[in-house]
Amino acid sequence: MMMFFFISCSSAQELTSIKLNAPDLTRGDNVMKALSNRKSTREYSDKMLSIQDLSDLVWAANGINRPSESKKTAPSSQNRQDIKIYVCTAQANYLYNPKTNMLDFISEGDVRPLKAPVCLILVSDTNETWGAIDGGIVSQNISIFCSGIGLGTVPRAQMDSAGLTKALKLTGTQTLILNHPVGYFK
Repeated sequence: MMMFFFISCSSAQELTSIKLNAPDLTRGDNVMKALSNRKSTREYSDKMLSIQDLSDLVWAANGINRPSESKKTAPSSQNRQDIKIYVCTAQANYLYNPKTNMLDFISEGDVRPLKAPVCLILVSDTNETWGAIDGGIVSQNISIFCSGIGLGTVPRAQMDSAGLTKALKLTGTQTLILNHPVGYFK
């Protein structure tokens, strides 16, 4: 069993896509307890997230919870399903693929807006108003999940847009919405 999802890599050839674990649907506090414990955190332990914590985090954020219909954990305006989740670490950047339950390798390098072990970047595939609304819904899923299992996070709008656009290989129709640094409490 892989304890940590990232190991210090010495070369770019070692950075590849990552197969995630199936989500553990039995863990965490009840919703009311998670809401009462929810708080913003800006300081994190250096300890990397376990593969299970990362798997559950991205699934809770916007994973597929009804496979027969390809429906997701986060609702979206007019069912546009326009939010993509990029996972940034100190070594590399990935795109969460909910259909294959994988983190698809995008690029190497550290572009995290805040230095937590993992930073989730929420990107809308459209420049329309509903992209911001849908991003807010996914952001709330992240916050509630983190609170429910004892991870720290804070939704943030401040980020290096030009640097992230380049590193994540975003197109002209994609819009950076929010970022969520995530880690264990210090």
